[in-house]
Amino acid sequence: MATSSDGLFADMNFLGVIGYVLEQTRFIFLVPILNVLVNLCQVISLLLFIDASYMAIVVAIVKLRGRTPEKVLRWESFKTDDVELAPSSNHPMVLIQIPIYNEKEVCQLSIGAVCKLSWPLDRMIVQVLDDSTDPHSKELVRLECKKWASEGINIKSEVRDSRNGYKAGALTAGMRHSYVEGCEFVVIFDADFQPEPDFLQRTVPFLAHNSEIALVQAGWKYVNADECCMTRIQEMSLNYHFAVEQKSGSSIHGFFGFNGTAGVWRISALNEAGGWQDRTIVEDMDLAVRAYLNGWKFVFVDNIKVSNELPSSFRAYRYQQHRWSCGPANLFKKMAMEIIQKENVSLWKKAYLIYNFFFVRKIVVHIFTFVFYCLILPATVIFPEIEVPKWTTIYIPATITILNAIATPKSFYLILYWILFENVMAMHRSKGTLIGLLETSRVKEWVVTQKLGEYNTLRENLLTHYSFPERLRWREIMVGMYLFICGYYDFVFGKTYLYVYLFLQSTAFFIVGVGYIGMSVPS
Repeated sequence: MATSSDGLFADMNFLGVIGYVLEQTRFIFLVPILNVLVNLCQVISLLLFIDASYMAIVVAIVKLRGRTPEKVLRWESFKTDDVELAPSSNHPMVLIQIPIYNEKEVCQLSIGAVCKLSWPLDRMIVQVLDDSTDPHSKELVRLECKKWASEGINIKSEVRDSRNGYKAGALTAGMRHSYVEGCEFVVIFDADFQPEPDFLQRTVPFLAHNSEIALVQAGWKYVNADECCMTRIQEMSLNYHFAVEQKSGSSIHGFFGFNGTAGVWRISALNEAGGWQDRTIVEDMDLAVRAYLNGWKFVFVDNIKVSNELPSSFRAYRYQQHRWSCGPANLFKKMAMEIIQKENVSLWKKAYLIYNFFFVRKIVVHIFTFVFYCLILPATVIFPEIEVPKWTTIYIPATITILNAIATPKSFYLILYWILFENVMAMHRSKGTLIGLLETSRVKEWVVTQKLGEYNTLRENLLTHYSFPERLRWREIMVGMYLFICGYYDFVFGKTYLYVYLFLQSTAFFIVGVGYIGMSVPS
């Protein structure tokens, strides 16, 4: 007859077996896999560091040598005392396109700024491409066009029956009108962009006097950068993108990704490259790559900046970042073989496009940032057998972070917030990147970034408040819980100070998860 002690002994044996199995699984399966992943992340971290350092060195050399675009390329202003009365022969014909979709808050600002550009009136056509479905937005556009037409501006309002092809479709439809045939250059401004009056006077000469140039890209400045912490962080990231990524690409390779707005294209180069295509949601980058493969060069002019608005709600920013991460990954999938098989293109140019431009900067960086800093690194506190070198966790990320922050000195004190928020956004960018590579259902999703227009320029009338979303963002909350558990484990059992980072990063995920970030404005 079995006694209670026999049952207890059997239970202890069973628990011992389970413990043994778990321990063996840990040493035979989990530790080796995690070790391989850590080693792989070290290699990727080094590659990202080399790329970031290369771009920073290029920009530093260009700055020290004073190699501005005006000095490197031919640039001569169109000499005239009165631009509006200048002879037509002095100025090329320019088409200015403003694609709009239900952007009633900002459409009048953009149209008004474009119509005030300093250029002979008979050498400029303003084309408003209105795909709006909102009656109020359509009426505002119609009235604004009518207003400027009455003041002598050659302005056309073009409305399509459908939104096929999104922005690419609208731009293509605009180029088909007969009055465009005489135009030599085309300028694109999104609905919230407000160029200075001398924009054409400063950009068009690069194209007029340098026949090898296909695109002149201007920089951006932001009317609402100081609105909240999230807009300040966006400003830091975008300033680095323009000051380092775009400038280094322009200086060394004569190539960079067109930003889709605040740029001037040579129409013959645009047509030669196949025009606008809607196969992805980054029609601007698609066109830029095709034009570059055809031998055209681009120039980024960093001392020309166009005012625009940053998304001030997390929802709007998340949709924008989805498009900016999903689109390039999807374009890479579609164009990789096309780039490799392209004839009369140097091996160096192909390698730069595939490795530097696409693989490292558009795909690897997003996935690595989230997987390493938010998943693998936290897991190492539970596996003390895994050693992660300090150069991977401290020196390299610190150097890259400082390089990013230098582009926006006024916000240097926000560097910690920038790190934590960028790691949260890396999750969304990784998701977008995978959607683009795998071409799942959201691969062609295009949500116009919500802008607030006058709410941002009239700050005295701006009432800011934080609001919780209709539902919690469980992905962020789950990652935050994982980070918190790893941090707590390290705090109690670990021998490192990694728990400080883990607690801070988990807090950032929780904040985003419950919606307590950014701002919303009452309608």
